[in-house]
Amino acid sequence: MDWLLGNAIVQDIITLARPATFNIYFALVSIPIGFPFAVLLAVMKNSSNGLVSRIARTYIYAFRGSPLFIQFFMFYSLMLAFNLSHWKPMGIDHVVMHPLFIGPLVLILNTSAYGAEIFYGALRTLPKGEMEAAQAFGMNRWQIFTTVTWPNVLRLSWPAYTNEVVFLFHATALVYFTLPVINEQKDLMNKAGELFERDYKVFLHFGVAGLYFLVLSMLIFFISGLLYKRMNAHLDSAGEEQASIKFKPNYIR
Repeated sequence: MDWLLGNAIVQDIITLARPATFNIYFALVSIPIGFPFAVLLAVMKNSSNGLVSRIARTYIYAFRGSPLFIQFFMFYSLMLAFNLSHWKPMGIDHVVMHPLFIGPLVLILNTSAYGAEIFYGALRTLPKGEMEAAQAFGMNRWQIFTTVTWPNVLRLSWPAYTNEVVFLFHATALVYFTLPVINEQKDLMNKAGELFERDYKVFLHFGVAGLYFLVLSMLIFFISGLLYKRMNAHLDSAGEEQASIKFKPNYIR
């Protein structure tokens, strides 16, 4: 019995390997584009220009205030509405109507809103003394941003942004629940649902799909942890120096 269960699990792992690549694809395309867009939105929201700040605030509120499932549905409906009048005459309807295009597009727009709020919060907590010191050295705005503002914002916001990346990866399971499946391009959850309809082994198929999400999420956390440790290497070295002074006092003057 245990042998049969183990064999079934291995078979499911092999079967779901290809569908998992679609979830990975959606995340790998969305994160590198959504990250700089989120930074831009955060800077816009923090801007002293009222119009620029209001535009960013409206965008962030719209995408954070509506469910991701509805965003997929709305964008697909808009693409359908423009298909005959715009996309089809231009000959790009097979591209813009494809889930491999709409999926990452919606994920980029969604994660950039959440990421922007994270970065904006970090911007608001920056020590003013460091900014004033940079200005006293004669740095211009770009130099202050690249050498003072951005490194501190990244360190402060990285743990929270890592959670957003993991949430985004989990959200890739919604793509093919909303958009049509083309040429058997099923993701983890769709394929697990198809296997479930064959033999009704819900815990087996969805458990293995969940295992894929768990392992890949752990990989994201691991890589993120290495990057975060790299960002704070100077703080770790300072802590080690303080510890050595504390535990090895100089008794002889």
